[in-house]
Amino acid sequence: MTVKTDISRFHIHDELTAPEGSVKILKGVQGAAGQVSKFIGVLAGSPAALRSYARMRHELRGGVLPGATCERIALAVAQRRGDPYSIAQHAKTARAAGLGLDEISRARSFNSADEREAAVLTFLEALLATDGRPSQHLAEEAREHGWSDEELLEAVAHLAMNEFQSLVANAAALPQDQSDPAVLPAAA
Repeated sequence: MTVKTDISRFHIHDELTAPEGSVKILKGVQGAAGQVSKFIGVLAGSPAALRSYARMRHELRGGVLPGATCERIALAVAQRRGDPYSIAQHAKTARAAGLGLDEISRARSFNSADEREAAVLTFLEALLATDGRPSQHLAEEAREHGWSDEELLEAVAHLAMNEFQSLVANAAALPQDQSDPAVLPAAA
């Protein structure tokens, strides 16, 4: 069943309505979680876009950054992009990753009470704000707080992936549900 709400600009697909090239990935996502997020359902409308997102997300899940850091990055990007769908989704997963409400709030403004986390978020915020090269001292400050080049590069990759998610979520005007803001039941 294709879902299209009053505010959704794109169809939210499941494995029964998605283009053939998206079905295998949707079944894999559904099998792992039992549900398909609205974001993935929208992205399924383009098999190439879905494959590229799924590959990047898969590779980054095997990376070196802690889950809490990844969620901080996701929250900051979603807030910057004015993306209520992703804010709700990542606030929930940030809590599961051990972040308190105060840290979730700080992350939404590229900040943290943890100086190490704040240093990487400051670097990433400058990367977005400059639309180019942030000041060299910000990368150096992040390194001084213990961030390796591998971690910094992976943080940039998370930034890019979450920018993509927020761009799609905003383009689609993904609706918020009262019951669960991020997931749809699996197709029967």
